[in-house]
Amino acid sequence: MQTPELRYMQHILRNKIINTAIILLICPIIGLAQLRNELNLPDHDNKSFHFGINIGVNRSHFNFSHHPRFLEFDSVMVVESINSTGVNLAWLVNKRISNHFDLRTYPLNLTFTEKAFEYNLKYPNKPAGEDSITIKKVQSISLALPLQIKFSSDRINNFKVYMMAGVKAELDMASNANAKKAEELIKLNKFDYGVESGLGFHFYFPFFVLTPEIKVAWGLSNLHSRDENLKFSNVVDKIYSRMITFSLTVE
Repeated sequence: MQTPELRYMQHILRNKIINTAIILLICPIIGLAQLRNELNLPDHDNKSFHFGINIGVNRSHFNFSHHPRFLEFDSVMVVESINSTGVNLAWLVNKRISNHFDLRTYPLNLTFTEKAFEYNLKYPNKPAGEDSITIKKVQSISLALPLQIKFSSDRINNFKVYMMAGVKAELDMASNANAKKAEELIKLNKFDYGVESGLGFHFYFPFFVLTPEIKVAWGLSNLHSRDENLKFSNVVDKIYSRMITFSLTVE
């Protein structure tokens, strides 16, 4: 279980990253005149390697299936996964393969999320703090290692569009799968892997390249460490992660 201090630090970091993302989002508007007037960083795409700092905001939820026990008992009437907002912070490494193809990875890629399940209970345990509508949150701090192929268009003045696709492995450093306390009602495994794809745009400024990107990720590993003795866990069978991310990279 995460301590109040850890949750507070996550809250502060999330706010700082979101505020920075908003500031960077305004940068293209301020520099539109520069983008039109002259060709910026003409040799940028010819470098074998280039690096960047990536920050983003994500929306995530669980894609899950019901266990047969859900139909056998009537204590839990409805189970739903709730969308939640989180933040990403990463370091980009890009290897040029050809004029239109690049290989990318993020050796340092941290994702902060707080997914949740909403339960409609027929017999809520009031002394335990339950209500007819009860929400169980699962906070996560994940370290991911993606590997992506990027296909880029030709550069048009100071603008370029690209598509990307890849795979990733992920370690949840806040996983509670081995927790023994009864209040840990939804337990998730530490390791996940999946696929992702997205679309992005390069804006070339005189001293840097700004890249907004939207990306969708699908987890392929069952995350649920099911506990038959916990009523909020035993009605759920398999759980898979789903996430959509909007990010900005400065190279």
